[in-house]
Amino acid sequence: MASSSTSSPQPDRPVRPNLAFRQLRGRHSPAEFAALVRRAAREIGERVSCDARYIGRVEAGEIRCPNYAYERVFLHMFPGRTLADLGFAPRSSVRGRATRPPEEVPPALAGGETQGSVEPYDPQDPYETHDNYEESDVLRRLFMTGGGATVAAATLGPLGFTIDAVAADRPVRRAGSSHAAALEEAVRRIRLLDDRHGADGLYRRAAAPLRAAYALLDAGATRQTTAERLHSGAGELAISVGWLAHDSGRFDDARSHYAEALATARMTGDPGLEAHAFCNTAFLARDAGRPREAVRAAQAAQRVGRPLGSARLMSLLALREAGGWAGLADRTGTEQALARAQALFERGHSDADPEWMSFYGEAELEGLEAQCWSTLGDWPRAARHARRAADLQDPHFTRNIALYTAELADDLARGGLPDEAATAGMRVLDLLDQVQSSRIQGMLAGTARVLLPHRRASGVQEFLDRHASTPRVV
Repeated sequence: MASSSTSSPQPDRPVRPNLAFRQLRGRHSPAEFAALVRRAAREIGERVSCDARYIGRVEAGEIRCPNYAYERVFLHMFPGRTLADLGFAPRSSVRGRATRPPEEVPPALAGGETQGSVEPYDPQDPYETHDNYEESDVLRRLFMTGGGATVAAATLGPLGFTIDAVAADRPVRRAGSSHAAALEEAVRRIRLLDDRHGADGLYRRAAAPLRAAYALLDAGATRQTTAERLHSGAGELAISVGWLAHDSGRFDDARSHYAEALATARMTGDPGLEAHAFCNTAFLARDAGRPREAVRAAQAAQRVGRPLGSARLMSLLALREAGGWAGLADRTGTEQALARAQALFERGHSDADPEWMSFYGEAELEGLEAQCWSTLGDWPRAARHARRAADLQDPHFTRNIALYTAELADDLARGGLPDEAATAGMRVLDLLDQVQSSRIQGMLAGTARVLLPHRRASGVQEFLDRHASTPRVV
């Protein structure tokens, strides 16, 4: 436990970029380097939720010393080096904490405990297994606190994410940078958990931090830069919650959340958020059977997103357009959009790539192309791309592995290969104890219907029996 003795105040230190760490990243994009960090963690039995934003915070000097889990991973990645060689400050120098500005002291800590000071220190990772209470940041325990907002405490439950919202009976206070950081962390954690477990178990629980985010916007912010972060974070959170609704089949809820994010983007003049909202709106329109709207929304996203300078973003938006053209049975339009998506993808990563696109790699490119060919009824071509998507997917994205394999099973079944379809379907069923997704269960149900007349084919009856006994998401 933290000592009750008071640390002597320390003068504010300017944040200095970590040039040594940036040099070690080399030619990798932040997203690519984050994937290398996660892979290195798995090699030594650690679990870290590293993404491009975390790498950016380290390089900007916002994290002066990593937590113990990240320390072990970094030293494994760069044997023979010390934390100092990686550009970090000694741990002892960040454990003393200089007093925060009054408006940024979370009320949860403003009671009788003596406050130390705060130097930029890596919050404890959601999967950190060490009882390092003294060095855990308050944002490890709270998504939001203060103001007229909701107190939303985040704990690690069976799915890794539990929200408990309690009304706050305290005067309205203006939001500070700690609230913006908490909001950004909520977005990252929801995305991480969706990657691993799917949407169904998360959607209802994610509503609490979203309500808290908009309460913070109503309360106002201490600085303009904080206000901009809050608006951006609230918009991204609305998109994340909208995606959870979308993936769990709640299309009307998803449409409402995406529209809210789009309105936030336009009010604040945030083209990155606007492009993201249009991107998801296009995807939703395709799934909801409104392909022409999908094309229009994808084209709007491209108009807004083009000045941002990210070829990978434009590639994904071209794929969203291709999905719309496929829904309109326009093979030429689909092929043209797919060709643009591939050409843009081959330009590679850049520092302009949005953080939320960490899921978009070659596997996702193949998976979305498979969906286009499936919509057009070209089953062999769809199966070929779906198989590549499943083979290429990073193990971190468990939900997507299940999705691509379900797509493969359906394409094989409709393409007249029931035995191979049953084998792929069994692989999906093996993943359903980790993934809760109405989308994936719906795809498997469709595959099962197609396979019913082929019960005598190898493995089909076994798949049908197991599928029939699998509990459905409610």
